[in-house]
Amino acid sequence: MKILVVVDMQNDFIDGALGTEEAVAIVPKVAEKIRGFDGKVYYTRDTHEINYPDTQEGKKLPVSHCIRGSKGWELHPEIEALRESEPINKPAFGSLELGYAIREYMMDRGVLGKDMIESITLVGLCTDICVISNAIILKAMFPELPVIVDGSCCAGVTPTSHKNALEAMKMCQIEVE
Repeated sequence: MKILVVVDMQNDFIDGALGTEEAVAIVPKVAEKIRGFDGKVYYTRDTHEINYPDTQEGKKLPVSHCIRGSKGWELHPEIEALRESEPINKPAFGSLELGYAIREYMMDRGVLGKDMIESITLVGLCTDICVISNAIILKAMFPELPVIVDGSCCAGVTPTSHKNALEAMKMCQIEVE
């Protein structure tokens, strides 16, 4: 059994408030990865409320984005069309809820061990913020499982920060494809 985590493939990170050319470029690759994936797929969705500017993150990154219910908060239409489960809304970069959901899925199937789960792979946005945060949380929760990041299906805030995040994850024993 394999698990795929599609991190924050939302309009605001692709072609909206915080979008980049690199993010636009990975949409077809991520969609293809989902279509060809044989296993359980989880989706996360960066979720902020209208008071975002008053939050710690809002003060450090003063660009309102992914406000619950807005077009920017929604998954990109190409990704949304493939979604079979409700996204996990996360108010922070990393999601403990994601780890708990994966653990519950494994426990429900009696497969909470490395012999039954092959790997957890992450794709999505942004490599240097939310992808790395979730990869490290998952590696901490499941230290004996391979946690993999498909770098070709990720994009960072900048190409340099994307590359730096991939190198940092390698140092944390996260496999980078």
